[in-house]
Amino acid sequence: MSCTNATSSLNRQFPTPNATEELRIMSRALWLSRTNPRRGTQPPAWRRLLAVAGAAALSTTALMAVSSPAQAAPGCSVTYTKSWEGGNGFGANITITNTGDPLTSWSLGFAFPSGQTISNGWQARFTQSGANVTAANESYNGNLATGASVSAGFNGTFSGTNTNPTAFTLNGTACNGPGGGNTAPTVSLTSPTAGQSFAAGAAVPLAATASDAGGSVTRVEFRVDGALVATDTSSPYTFSATGLASGSHSATATAYDNGSPALSTTSTAVAFSIGGTTQPSIVAVPTSVSLASGGSGSSSIRLSAAPTSSVTVALARTGSTANSASATSVTLNSSNWQTGVTVNFTTTTGTTTEVSTFTATASGYTAAAITVTRQGSTGNGRVDNPYAGAGVYVNPQWAAQARAESGGSRIATQPTGVWFDRISAITGNGSPTTGSMGLADHLDAAVTQDAANGSTPMAIQIVIYNLPGRDCAALASNGELPADAIGRYRTEYIDPIAAILARPAYANLRIIAVIEIDSLPNLVTNTGSRATATPQCNTMLQNGNYVTGVGYALAKLGAVPNVYNYVDAGHHGWIGWDDNFGPTAQTLFQAATASGSTVNNVHGFITNTANYSALSENFIGPVTEQLRPTTWIDWNRYNDELTFAQAFRSRLVTQGFNSNIGMLIDTSRNGWGGPNRPTGPSTSSDPNTFVNQSRIDRRIHKGNWCNQSGAGLGERPRSAPASGIDAYVWIKPPGESDGSATAIPNDEGKGFDEMCSPTYQGNPRNGNSMSGALAGAPLSGHWFSAQFQQLMTNAYPPL
Repeated sequence: MSCTNATSSLNRQFPTPNATEELRIMSRALWLSRTNPRRGTQPPAWRRLLAVAGAAALSTTALMAVSSPAQAAPGCSVTYTKSWEGGNGFGANITITNTGDPLTSWSLGFAFPSGQTISNGWQARFTQSGANVTAANESYNGNLATGASVSAGFNGTFSGTNTNPTAFTLNGTACNGPGGGNTAPTVSLTSPTAGQSFAAGAAVPLAATASDAGGSVTRVEFRVDGALVATDTSSPYTFSATGLASGSHSATATAYDNGSPALSTTSTAVAFSIGGTTQPSIVAVPTSVSLASGGSGSSSIRLSAAPTSSVTVALARTGSTANSASATSVTLNSSNWQTGVTVNFTTTTGTTTEVSTFTATASGYTAAAITVTRQGSTGNGRVDNPYAGAGVYVNPQWAAQARAESGGSRIATQPTGVWFDRISAITGNGSPTTGSMGLADHLDAAVTQDAANGSTPMAIQIVIYNLPGRDCAALASNGELPADAIGRYRTEYIDPIAAILARPAYANLRIIAVIEIDSLPNLVTNTGSRATATPQCNTMLQNGNYVTGVGYALAKLGAVPNVYNYVDAGHHGWIGWDDNFGPTAQTLFQAATASGSTVNNVHGFITNTANYSALSENFIGPVTEQLRPTTWIDWNRYNDELTFAQAFRSRLVTQGFNSNIGMLIDTSRNGWGGPNRPTGPSTSSDPNTFVNQSRIDRRIHKGNWCNQSGAGLGERPRSAPASGIDAYVWIKPPGESDGSATAIPNDEGKGFDEMCSPTYQGNPRNGNSMSGALAGAPLSGHWFSAQFQQLMTNAYPPL
């Protein structure tokens, strides 16, 4: 682990453990079995123990071997990925795959194109002469079988640009030739420029250039202050960021390529500022237009204040060319600035979803953007993404509770899920959870909101949540039906719901049904011989009522043509480990094809429902082999919801689900803003310290799920925010409790779960950690004012 040309010691050095360290990890693995049965889990300790023991054995054996030059027919592919970048420092990971004969030693060569200098490295012996770098194997990883891969990494410095190397040799043979491996794309943020200042209220133009030497760029993601604000899938990559507060900000662009696996590169962060002078703005009403195939729609372009002279507003399109505008500019003056000028949009005929953004700009004015969506078809009459171009139902009962809170009017118009957690909720039982409105009442209200919505379609989100033996591993949300009541579930719960949804009065609504959260993943993580198994979950595995119940719900609701079923799929801190990832996909497929259902009844899946996992851990970056053993990541392959949801979607397609399934991510409580949010990556060279200081998710442990202290509102609901993601949603209404902090007698079937007590010191399911729960919480689903206020205070993006 040396570099003969090292000139300074950079932070973020994450060396591979030596044999002694690996044995220490082995002993630690013997007692680690951290699983939260409800919303967080860890693979069995024996599985990790074998993996570490194997690595230790390999290391010890390799130390006794005598390395000799390889005499073999070489072939290779190499992937090079930047793992972090800040100031004039950066880190990179390199994966070498041997596509030739087996090797007993290897030496990788490449040249830096931009004058970069390596400071330290790991899992290879790095040397550098000018731009040329050689990375030779360590004593323990020289053997490389045909098809085998080995990873190495380093930290370095640069000035100016930091372009990735693209040409590699292994033992003198060129890599990445025809049929070779993948290299990461390049990306540069071209707008804003460093130090640029914008007036208060101004739209900040984001623009980037990106390319991929060995393939193509599939998308560019723009982030402001670490939060994802836009994704553009075609060049030129642009976006107009609005609503930024006065003060200092930073922007980055991340490019993704079309490789398998896809690689990404993040640009150098660019600092800019928003001043204190408010400038007038262009106003578009509406900002979202949905078009049927071959159809048309319109939006009015206005000004926020009377102009002193005529203003020419330019209208430019990005995205799909299937959608067109009737004008490329409009003129506004003192007589029409309030009424505006109507712009008509038309689209070509077709079955695919096509999205265009028309940006209205004028000198001295904050820009406005109009999203125009041509709705595609899944082949069964449903659109591809029910959120695209649609308004989403605002529950008036939740909105009233939000408005009654100080400052709550800021979010009272956000759409949230409507939960049906008991049979009596279907007709309305007056409980704090569902109020006096039943299912038909909410659908009637959605029809009313649709009528006021013009030509824009209306979606409504309902939560189907009443399985027999519900939440077999969490007392706080146990349900009314015993484990063997599958007959009642069918006839008294699902059948009446399906009959109401099928009424002709609701045929124009897009009904999104979130199916049975926290059920199917329990059959993987909390059964059998695992330390976290519960008798209740073993019962549900044995009687099959979770699988048959979900299958029945999918079949009955899927028969209604305007219902879109999304099945709950846990979250990364529950399913992201190898032992859970594939088996959960298999269990979901089993349920989707049970009770007469087929995969065609599944429109997609939802992750992080009613949970707190951070959307994107920008300051940590990808989970590398050096970071996986850290206490927080704990050998998981994923460390945030976005990367998990996208990867799990691919696994579900492989399992047999339709290739056009979409994912939802519940962002209602995963913002983690406020004073404890980190502002950048840690500078520590210790991996555990680096992760703990850099992580956005500030929970004590990923297994903690009940009324978490310090949580904040996350990304606001919006459609198609990233590849494979149909929408960010607020399915769990902010302000509704996860469970009571003390035992409270009730007739709702809800027990007292110690994970909801702030004094509880934990169990193996959360690493024997404190629960991190807020004090004074009421029953699950009941209004919790202190939590609601905390969520607003710690919102990110801020309110």
